[in-house]
Order: sequence, then structure tokens, then C-alpha cells
Amino acid sequence: MIQNYTSLVIGLSMCFALFSCAGNKPKSVKGEEVGFVKQQLTDEFVGEGAAVADVNKDGQLDVLTGAFWFEAPDWKQHRLANAERFVAGEGYSNAFLSFSDDIDGDGWEDVIRVGWPGKEVVWYSNSKNQTGLWTESYIYPHFGNENPLYVDIDGDGVLDLLGNDPSLKQIIWLKLDKDNPTAQWQKTVISEEEGIPGVHQYTHGLGYGDVDGDGHKDVVIAEGWWQNPGNPSQVNWTFHRESISDKCAQMYIQDLNGDGLVDILCSSAHDYGVWWLEQSVNESGERSWIRHNIDTSFSQSHSLMLADINRDGHQDLITGKRYFAHNGKDPGGHEAAVLYWYEYHPGPTPRWTRHQIDNDSGAGLNFVVRDINGDHKLDVVTSNKKGVNVFLQQ
Repeated sequence: MIQNYTSLVIGLSMCFALFSCAGNKPKSVKGEEVGFVKQQLTDEFVGEGAAVADVNKDGQLDVLTGAFWFEAPDWKQHRLANAERFVAGEGYSNAFLSFSDDIDGDGWEDVIRVGWPGKEVVWYSNSKNQTGLWTESYIYPHFGNENPLYVDIDGDGVLDLLGNDPSLKQIIWLKLDKDNPTAQWQKTVISEEEGIPGVHQYTHGLGYGDVDGDGHKDVVIAEGWWQNPGNPSQVNWTFHRESISDKCAQMYIQDLNGDGLVDILCSSAHDYGVWWLEQSVNESGERSWIRHNIDTSFSQSHSLMLADINRDGHQDLITGKRYFAHNGKDPGGHEAAVLYWYEYHPGPTPRWTRHQIDNDSGAGLNFVVRDINGDHKLDVVTSNKKGVNVFLQQ
């Protein structure tokens, strides 16, 4: 149910948007001055991945998750695919992650649905304001890793899918054929070496960034990383086995302490902890990763994002509990479904100050941090077993 104050919030948001369009963009603020207003689009469990797009071309961003899209500004619910009923505590959905994009290049935003790990990944073609369900097309039949990424691997400006094929024991990336968008996406095998880690359908932890500083982005998992050969379409990248992290969610690669070496931000998908990993290289050139905890107070932070929440020029960390990730069986599974943002303070010893967004929603396997209402302030959109929620920054 949409909360009763939705109309008031929408009115305020429109005022903020008009104020911003006049050229008066909001200035940076201290973390404690940032607040959010919650709008619950539905309390039903429909999926654990969220995306946003202007679905109907009315100039407003809508929310997509699972088999539905919610029309802004009143968040009317529409069905885009055949819907199943999912019950929190009794099972899982067939929509683990969602990504929006104009897949077929027709000028209308479509949606990618990543289903059960190791099963098919599909996309739905926007109906262009016509009645009926959207057309489904298969991308790939067996797509694994619980935190696959939608990133531009080959630098052509078109996003690709990065994950694994557990049926063939391969680390892969998938590329859209722009001339035939309904065809199965083209696969490049990053690695299929016997005994490599990261190929199980439920693999946790995946990142994409330049680990060795050679100017090419590498593929990172908890047990090591594959070195980009310079041409990402080349098969069988070189693997460097390193003990980087415990099992985790998305892994963000960047220099956090200003020493010229990239570090990694990550979190525990099914246990307690959010942390950063400091890269260290000894005189022999051997690389190691030193763990520094950021927060150990809550569990199941199965997704995280980086974005400048308070507009101070620094990328902050946003994450929250994937409520009932294993239906209450994980450590801390019955504790509050919190959602936080962590204000980043750079320096040789970087710090993060925690700020609460909400304590009864959490996050799923992927969520969105974006300016939803045009007021130049970043908002947060989540979908999980607690329902679908929009948090407007005030």
C-alpha cells in the first residue's frame, strides 16, 4: 500500500524539481543533514532486483521489478510478464536482479531480468504503451553468480553482462548483437581452466576494475582475479589466484586510501560485515589484501552501491540487509531490515560514517541510487521480500 503522505511528497518533489530547473542545484551538505522520505509501492514480494526507467515516455522515472512496473508519480502497478506468487519465508522469486536499458534501440526502455542463479537470463521489450504483456527474449540459458554485473566490457558504450556459466564451468561475458537483439547474446569465455573457482551457480562476489594498474579492467572474485589481456574479446584470460575476500556481494575496485594501489569495498551476503580490503605489494611484487571492517552490526548485505549522496564530491557506500536472504536461516536473519548509507571520508586511513535511511525494508540483490524526481538529490529504490520502496532524499 502507498503511504498516505505520497501526494504531499510528490508535491514537494515537484517544487524541488522546479527550483532546481531554475539553475539552483542543491549544495553539498553534512551527512547528518541528509534525510529520506519513504514511499512503499507495494508490500508484496515480487522480486529482489530493482531498476528505474521512463517506461511510458511521460518524462518521469518509473520503477521496474520482477513481472511488474510501477508508474510514477502515483506508482500505479502494471504487469509486464506472467506473474507468480512469492511468499517471504517460504521460498524465492524468479527475479533476482533487474537492469533497465534500451536493448533493441527503438528509443523505449526495456528491462533485463536475471532469474534464479544458473538458469536463464531474459529481457522484455517495452510494449510502447500498448496493452498486453511485453515480449520476452532469451539472452543466455545458464547464467550464474549471485551478483552478476551489467557493465561495458569492451568499451563500445553498450553494457554487457558479466557472470559465469555453471553448466560449462566457465567465467563469461555476454554481448548484445545490436543487429539482431532478440538473438542469444554472444559469449566470450574469460576462463574455463579446470579447477578454477567462481564457476558455481551460487558463487558470491564479483567485481570489475583495474587491479594491476595497467589501464585495463580486470575481473575479480573472492579467490583471485583474471587479468584483462588488453583485448577483452580474447578468450582465456590469465588467472591470479589470491586470497582476496570472504564470500561477498558486489566488489568495488578503487583506491580508497590514496596510496596509488586500488583497494576493494565489499560486504557479506549471508553473514555479518561490511569491509574494505587494502591492497599491499611487497618488494617481491607479491600482492596481499588486508581487511578493515566498516560495520559488523547487521547481516546479509547482499548488495551495495557507490554514489555521492551528500554531493561533497566523494563516493559514499549504500547497502542494507537482504531481508530473509535464506528465509531467516542466516545469522541475524530475524533482525531489523536496515538500509544505510555510509559517508566516505578519504585519507591515508579512510573512514565511513553510517547514516540510517530506514529500518524496515533493507535491500535485495541489486537496487538503484538515482535522482528519481529531478531535484538533483540522489534517491534510493529497493525491491525485496519486504516489498518495493522508494526513498526520496529531502
